[in-house]
Amino acid sequence: MPTEILMPALSPTMEEGTLAKWMVKEGDTVSSGDIIAEIETDKATMEFEAVDEGTIGKIIVAEGTEGVKVNAAIAVLLEDGESADDIGETSAPVAAAPAETSDAPANEPTNTTPAPKPVSGDRVFASPLARRIAADKGIDLGDISGSGPHGRIVKVDVENAQPGAKTEPPSASAAPAQTTAMASGPSTDAVLRQYADRPYEEVSLDGMRKVIASRLTEAKQSVPHFYLRRDIHLDALMKFRSQLNKQLEPRGIKLSVNDFIIKACALALQQVPDANAVWAGDRTLKFEKSDVAVAVAIEGGLFTPVLQDAEMKSLSALSAEMKDLATRARDRKLAPHEYQGGSFAISNLGMFGIDNFDAIINPPHAAILAVGAGTKKPIIGEDGEIKVGIVMSTTLSVDHRVIDGALGANLLNAIKDNLENPMTMLA
Repeated sequence: MPTEILMPALSPTMEEGTLAKWMVKEGDTVSSGDIIAEIETDKATMEFEAVDEGTIGKIIVAEGTEGVKVNAAIAVLLEDGESADDIGETSAPVAAAPAETSDAPANEPTNTTPAPKPVSGDRVFASPLARRIAADKGIDLGDISGSGPHGRIVKVDVENAQPGAKTEPPSASAAPAQTTAMASGPSTDAVLRQYADRPYEEVSLDGMRKVIASRLTEAKQSVPHFYLRRDIHLDALMKFRSQLNKQLEPRGIKLSVNDFIIKACALALQQVPDANAVWAGDRTLKFEKSDVAVAVAIEGGLFTPVLQDAEMKSLSALSAEMKDLATRARDRKLAPHEYQGGSFAISNLGMFGIDNFDAIINPPHAAILAVGAGTKKPIIGEDGEIKVGIVMSTTLSVDHRVIDGALGANLLNAIKDNLENPMTMLA
């Protein structure tokens, strides 16, 4: 029985994508692991691998089609002995729906396409290869929980199963809970009427901008933010940085102030470990390592690539890794695991001349540090004399469900101490 190949969810936030390019054509034979298409998500262009072996019997969605919903049928796979004549009406082309947000999680069916054809009367979905392996091993497919789209049983599920052993479906709590909250303010029609007599250009939202609008609206509405502010004196850091860069120049390394900020935050999360946590619905997750996300502006949006184990890495290693991540972020070449996760984030607008601002927390993170520009200001020294120093304004946005006021203050103070005493970060 022909099997539908479905549009994959290549990231937890993906709800639709663009079928950028087919790497196969009708009549081609494919095996599990073969790259069959390139899919553009809201974040990047990624390769899509076949999970079964067979022959491409029909391509349903053409190259360049935008707005293809996750779990929509995009092609039909034939097993041995089947032909195009066996393809039924359920494999008819599915028109790409207009771009919109869905209340369904990105990894759940969105009811825009028919479900895959059942392999038997009891609605067990399995790939042709999985059915053959199950028959050879004497395994009842009804005892296996599938890991493929729509819970479909694929090769790896059968290979990991034992005859007579019943596998349990994943716990519902294991699925990422996501809520789309994009609608806010006046309706589209109301806004269009308001500006009907003024010239304007309509700019459609691409996938990235829709996700940003949805996630940040949700974050601002659902996360109880509070804000802590500190001015940080950078004179010692600037002098120390200049000395280090002179020593590192032969190696082609130049440390930025942002590299020191990343290191200072990573160490602070170790010094105040109760703040190194995220919100997980009915509990918090407290981490051993400091995985720090750093916002990178790109055309039309931003990425927050994550530097894992940042507390363990040298300043030069952090600098090199950050440069690589930022470059690939701007080219939209990051893999999902490189921009997902982390417990803490940094947003630095100082390079744009911004003195201070308040950043929005990126759930499930519990905090984000907004960094302004380092500027020369009058300061009062320990001897009471007024002098000129370099001062950087910072604001720590905190999720009150995870971090209380005193704990947040301790975290920001630790960040300040690390930056004002930069040599201690090398100890």
